Amino acid sequence: MKFAIVLLAIVGLVAAYPPKYETKYADKDFLAKQKFLFEIVYRVEDPLMFEEYIKLGKTFTYNKDDYMLPSTYSGYMEKYYNAYKYGVTLPKGEFYGAMMELHFEQFYGLFDFFYYAKNWEVFMRNVCWARMYANEGMFVHALTMAVIHRDDFEGLMLPAIYEIFPQYFFNSKFVYEAEKFDFDVWSKYIMYEKEYKDFMYKDYSKYFKEFDNYYYFYTKDFKMWQWWKLMGMGEHWYSESHFMMRDNMYMFNKDSKYLDMIKDVKMFYMPVDYTRDVYFYNKESELSYFTEDVEWNAFWYYFNMDYAPYLDGESFGLKKDRRGEYYFYVVRQLLARYYMERLSHGYGEIPEFSFFTEIEYGYDPQLINYNGVGFSYRKNYYEYETYGNFDYMYGIVNFFTRVEEIITQGYFKTHDGKMIDLRKPESIEYLGDIMQGNVDNYDKYFATFWYMYAHMYFAHTDDTEFFVHPNIFLNYETMMRDPMFYMIYKKITDVFFEFYEYIDPYTHKDLYFPGVEIEDVKVSDLVTYFDLFDFDVTNLLNDKMTFVDGQFVWDKMLMGRQMRLNHKDFEFEYTIKSDKDQKVVVRAFLGPKFDEHGRMLSLKENRENFVEMDEFYYELKAGVNTFKRSSKDFYWTTDDRTTYTELYKFVMMAYEGKYEFPLDYSEPHCGFPDRLVLPRGWEKGMPMQFFFFVYPFTASYEPYTFNYNYSCGIGSGVRHIDEMPFGYPFDREIDEFEFFVPNMFFKDVKIYYKDTFEKYYGFKYDKFGHFDYSYYYNY
Repeated sequence: MKFAIVLLAIVGLVAAYPPKYETKYADKDFLAKQKFLFEIVYRVEDPLMFEEYIKLGKTFTYNKDDYMLPSTYSGYMEKYYNAYKYGVTLPKGEFYGAMMELHFEQFYGLFDFFYYAKNWEVFMRNVCWARMYANEGMFVHALTMAVIHRDDFEGLMLPAIYEIFPQYFFNSKFVYEAEKFDFDVWSKYIMYEKEYKDFMYKDYSKYFKEFDNYYYFYTKDFKMWQWWKLMGMGEHWYSESHFMMRDNMYMFNKDSKYLDMIKDVKMFYMPVDYTRDVYFYNKESELSYFTEDVEWNAFWYYFNMDYAPYLDGESFGLKKDRRGEYYFYVVRQLLARYYMERLSHGYGEIPEFSFFTEIEYGYDPQLINYNGVGFSYRKNYYEYETYGNFDYMYGIVNFFTRVEEIITQGYFKTHDGKMIDLRKPESIEYLGDIMQGNVDNYDKYFATFWYMYAHMYFAHTDDTEFFVHPNIFLNYETMMRDPMFYMIYKKITDVFFEFYEYIDPYTHKDLYFPGVEIEDVKVSDLVTYFDLFDFDVTNLLNDKMTFVDGQFVWDKMLMGRQMRLNHKDFEFEYTIKSDKDQKVVVRAFLGPKFDEHGRMLSLKENRENFVEMDEFYYELKAGVNTFKRSSKDFYWTTDDRTTYTELYKFVMMAYEGKYEFPLDYSEPHCGFPDRLVLPRGWEKGMPMQFFFFVYPFTASYEPYTFNYNYSCGIGSGVRHIDEMPFGYPFDREIDEFEFFVPNMFFKDVKIYYKDTFEKYYGFKYDKFGHFDYSYYYNY
């Protein structure tokens, strides 16, 4: 589903399936709306500076005629308006927690004001008012939800959440430095650091040999993260005189239109480390490059925006997407992917979570809220039983006990007398609704929003508090940073696996596809490495905004340059024999081969650890079919997004009639980052295995029936390739005497990790003190 931008023209780089869609271009009305959305969230924690929006947002009224209210309207909008009139809405500058009950009630009212606005004019008026007077975090949450879910906003987008609130993705040291940015101060830093580093490089080996050795080992220990030390650079600002770092940047650098458009933008970058200390806080800190990966956390954020638990499945079409089953599938995928990364470091299974035992591994997020207050941390060997809210703790414990009892008895009777048979595989949908705590679950008094109380418990707050201390468990975009997140959600997935213990495994007949055999699948080399990437953090700039003739001049760009896990492109070459022409679906999974002790894992116990990497529709011809599938073609993975600064520049060019803006210019928000599909691996090769499965295409709809190049198809009911269970055939327990059929294929592989900074370890780099742009071309 990938589309790369070549010379500012969209060129499709896709396999035979899915089909290439005709590129659609934005008209003037669309561009005006997109311009507004980009400008309204610019430096969102600062006062609004656009005069036209200030005038529009000075008044805020509630008139039912301005809204398209459904029959299921809950009245949250009126509650929010009353809270506003009496001055009890969450003030600007306070920490906003999406998992705080009192915050949620106000957020939902603000969201309704945006979502149910009957036209763009009412929507725009409400957004301008909220930008000026509503809490910043609540405003962005409500606006994001409205833009994603309104059908008439298809194609419109906001900057990525890490570009709106960089504070929730980068450590506080970096944020403080960025917000203090001043060109003159930066120039002094450069002068001092250059003199200091030149002295260290030239003279320490002569006068301080012992210290020089210490410095050498220090930099070697931090080769993957603190790359700037290996180049002999300091931790302050450096002018971006060449180009920003991104996988496809060489394409942009060849285009004269792009270079002309961006030439007046002064670019600066600052190196940013992950939140880890010189000496690890604990061994889990070694995985910080993964758990604190910007796009890893953004994926979880957007999933919970798309399938928010409080959205009615019927009204928003989420039931058609099998939201309950999909919730389990996504959480299971994330845990399996995290487990693979643990194996790369020799760690074992995700530890079990218990309220009554110590949490061995603490976590210090080193984050700071936009109001300047730091996030709380958890020390090693922490006891929730001692410090937690007892009522909440026993409420959560009782919730899990009751769910397990329901699964054991095999049925549940709803309040309206409906009997749900929990011995049917399709009942996973009901269980998924319960475990997500969404409003579609069959026992609203028992399960709705239980997850919110659980997160409040882990954040040491409760439903009576309004002003709270920042905690990572209170927002989707921060919670996956903590290793305890995976322990908690493993407990959730254990409930689903317990459900499947009562479901019969697939038989040989269920899995066998007569007339089809996978003869071979060749896999190219699997190589991972750490590359450098520039994240747009311009929203952190504390600089005077410039307007010319009332038009904002975007003349500065600030970037956070960070090491991140990536992999070289790889491909599968399928050889499949078929006795006739037929439509099929191909699924590809990656899983471990051995545990942390080198013991081979049986398929029965290992099925939970397989990650589905690809799924696609194909039309086999009679005979032997040979075709290739690139990692760039994987369904539902995305490439690097175009930055906030670039998108704004493109929109303004198009708005002025100098450029045609394609609607599929930036990757859809819902995709999983392509670069994270492989675990880091080992330098000598980490043994893994691929599993390939071909089965008949039997869906009631044609695949690829919406333009996923710029749409996620949320609520369409057709965003998945077919109607088979998610994770099929690894969704059920495995009977190894029945499982293996000719239309399956296992392939042993090794994942190799290449250290891209090895050449710098002994001060061999001849431009010591300057960034090495040749690095970009050599990895």
